[in-house]
Amino acid sequence: MAAATRGCRPWGSLLGLLGLVSAAAAAWDLASLRCNFGSFCECDFRPDLPGLECDLAQHLAGQHLAKALVVKSLKAFVQDPAPTKPLVLSLHGWTGTGKSYVSSLLAHYLFQGGLRSPHVHHFSPIIHFPHPSHIERYKKDLKSWVQGNLTACGRSLFLFDEMDKLPPGLMKVLQPFLGSSWVVYGTNYRKAIFIFISNTGGEQINQVALEAWRSRKDREEIGLQELEPAISRAVLDNPHHGFWRSGILEEHLLDAVVPFLPLQRHHVRHCVLNELAQLGLEPQEEVVQAVLDSTTFFPEEEQLFSSNGCKTVASRIALFL
Repeated sequence: MAAATRGCRPWGSLLGLLGLVSAAAAAWDLASLRCNFGSFCECDFRPDLPGLECDLAQHLAGQHLAKALVVKSLKAFVQDPAPTKPLVLSLHGWTGTGKSYVSSLLAHYLFQGGLRSPHVHHFSPIIHFPHPSHIERYKKDLKSWVQGNLTACGRSLFLFDEMDKLPPGLMKVLQPFLGSSWVVYGTNYRKAIFIFISNTGGEQINQVALEAWRSRKDREEIGLQELEPAISRAVLDNPHHGFWRSGILEEHLLDAVVPFLPLQRHHVRHCVLNELAQLGLEPQEEVVQAVLDSTTFFPEEEQLFSSNGCKTVASRIALFL
């Protein structure tokens, strides 16, 4: 994605985007906080919301709720010259449904440097918080990192991946940064964006989508009011989720819970065609069909939803070319 131009760009390989996410995450080292607090670094916050909206419309398959919620939330936040609190979004859904892809697009269309911007901070529990026994050190380091980087650039983006695997209690240190207070620890943090990503709630979302299909209800008719309570309950009941007893849900600090619906066969087809286009290839029906035939669908009776969404599309295409 480093070579991608801003604006509504051609479809980028999902594996390439996720590779950049991993690289950006690996660059963050808790043991040595490298933010230079003595100098004010210039922010490269350059939002391109029309480009983001166009990209989501063309390339994010089957996610009418996620598209609408993300765009609406960002527009309101970015256009407000003096927001009263940071923008806090929590992305939920089954694997391969587009959560990490959307977070990558946000970095690309909000910051000139994309995921390589010094003001985009991506956290992975496996890389940054691998040892639960070190929780107290992680708390101290995370608080210092967020505080220091917001001091350097108030327009910063913080991405927290795999919230299901974070050590319980770690997110408690973020609570003061997410509310509507004007200043925390001497730092103005109200223009920051926090994105939390997890699979928690995915089963509940899948069940709602399945029941809608069984009752012949159009997928686009599924509303947030049908999903948000179930997702919130799944998070609150999960002691392994990063929000567990953090106060973030209890204090209503999330601006939006963003559900990602499970992907059906025609959505996977859409992903295959987009990936072929990225490779500079014409649509090849035999390749599309081979990828679909090699994809596992569930439930067993209906064979309706892809078990891994579009996550393995790029690697599967390589097997059939």
